[in-house]
Amino acid sequence: MKKSVIAGFTLGAFVSVLTVFTLQSGGITGAHAEDSNTYRQLNLFGDVFERVRADYVEPTDDAKLVETAINGMLTALDPHSSYMNPKNFRDMQVQTRGEFGGLGIEVTMENGVVKVVTPIDDTPASRAGLRPNDYITHIDGEQILGLTLSDAVDKMRGAVNTKIKLTIVRKDVPDPFDVTLTRDIITIKSVRYHREGDIGYIRITSFNEQTTDLLDEAIDDLNKQIGKSKVKGYILDLRNNPGGLLDQAISVSDDFLDGGEIVSTRGRHAEDTQRYNARGGDTTNGKPIIVLVNGGSASASEIVAGALQDHRRATILGTRSFGKGSVQTIIPLGSDGALRLTTARYYTPAGRSIQAKGIDPDIMVDQDDPEGKKRPMVTGEAELPGHLAAEKGEEQAGSNSYVPADKKDDKQLLYAIDLLNGIRKDAAYLGGKQTAAMAN
Repeated sequence: MKKSVIAGFTLGAFVSVLTVFTLQSGGITGAHAEDSNTYRQLNLFGDVFERVRADYVEPTDDAKLVETAINGMLTALDPHSSYMNPKNFRDMQVQTRGEFGGLGIEVTMENGVVKVVTPIDDTPASRAGLRPNDYITHIDGEQILGLTLSDAVDKMRGAVNTKIKLTIVRKDVPDPFDVTLTRDIITIKSVRYHREGDIGYIRITSFNEQTTDLLDEAIDDLNKQIGKSKVKGYILDLRNNPGGLLDQAISVSDDFLDGGEIVSTRGRHAEDTQRYNARGGDTTNGKPIIVLVNGGSASASEIVAGALQDHRRATILGTRSFGKGSVQTIIPLGSDGALRLTTARYYTPAGRSIQAKGIDPDIMVDQDDPEGKKRPMVTGEAELPGHLAAEKGEEQAGSNSYVPADKKDDKQLLYAIDLLNGIRKDAAYLGGKQTAAMAN
C-alpha cells in the first residue's frame, strides 16, 4: 500500500490508528479489517491529501489539513462529536476542573482592548483594587490591541505564584498606570445563591468538578440565614445551563432524592449501559423545590430536571428544555489532544429519552421582555444539522431561552416565588405533596 507522510506519521500508521479505534468500537471486526473497500477509501484520502499539498495555490499546513479532515469525519456523525487539539483539550480540562491559575476577573473585549466586567471576590484582581469598567491595554508591556479575547485570557492565566503586570486605563484617572499581580488558584463559581425572604434561591450555571460541593455549601448557608425550620422551599435555577459533567449531574440530583434511579445510559455496547441510583439523604429535608428550565437548559441540566420530575420531587417551571440527551466520552490521544465521541443516550428514571425532545415543564411560563413582547424561540437539539434522531421520531424544537437581568421582569422566577409563598395557586404545583414516588 502506498504510504504518504501526514503531519509526521505515515498514511499506513494513520490506517493502523483508525483500525484500532474501529476495532474498539465494534465498527470493523477482524473479518472486515482486510476489506479492500476500506483501504481503498483510505488510499483515496492519501491521494487527495498529496494533491492538495502539491498543487494548492498557496503552501498548506499539513497538521491543520489533517485536523480539519478529522473534524469533518466527526461532525458528520452528530453536532457533539469533535476532535480537540491539545490547546482545546487543555481549555476543556480547565472548565471541567473549575480551577485554574489566574487573576480572578471576568472580562470582555471592547474597542480592541480588554474591559473588566467585575473582579471576583478574594482573588488577586480584587485585592489589587481592579474595578468594573477598567480597561486593560497591555499585559507585561505587550499591547493587547490585535489580540482576540481568548488570546488575552490565555496570557493572563498561568502558573500559581507567578507575577504579571497589567496596564490599566481608568475613567477619571488622567494617565494609564501599571498593576503587578501574583497569580493564584481561581475557582470557577458554578453555583450562586441568595435568599428571597424565606425561600432559598440557587442558580447552577454549569456542572464542573466543584458544583456539588458548592451546592452543599449554598444549602447550608441558606439554612443558617433563613433558619432551617423556616425555609419554605428552594428554587433551583437551571436556565441557560449548558450542562457539563455527568457525575456532577448525578450527585446534584442525589442531594434532593432519598433513593431510586437518577439516570441510565444506553449505548451500542453492553459496557455503555449503566444505571445510576441515589444513595439516600435529602439535604433539603423534603422541602418543596421548583426547578426553572428554558431552551438553554441542556444535557446535565436535563438529567437533574428529568430525575426530579419523574420522582415527583420537584415542580419543573418555565419552557421546554434544549433536548440534548446524548453522552459524550472524552478519549485522550496522548500529546495529540483528545476525541470527544458520542457513545450513549441517557434516559430519565421513567425511561424517557429526551434526545431532540427536551423536558416539558409541569408549569409552562413563557418569558417576556420588559415591553411585554415574547422573545423568539431558541434553536433546540432537534434543529441542529446532523443531530441524533429522537426515539419514535418525536422531535420538538427548543423554546424561549431569555432570562431578564432584572428580577422584576423575570416572570418565571416571580411565578416560582409566588407558588412557594402560597400567593399563587396552580394545580400542577406539587408543594407539600412532593414525594419520592415514581411518577406514573
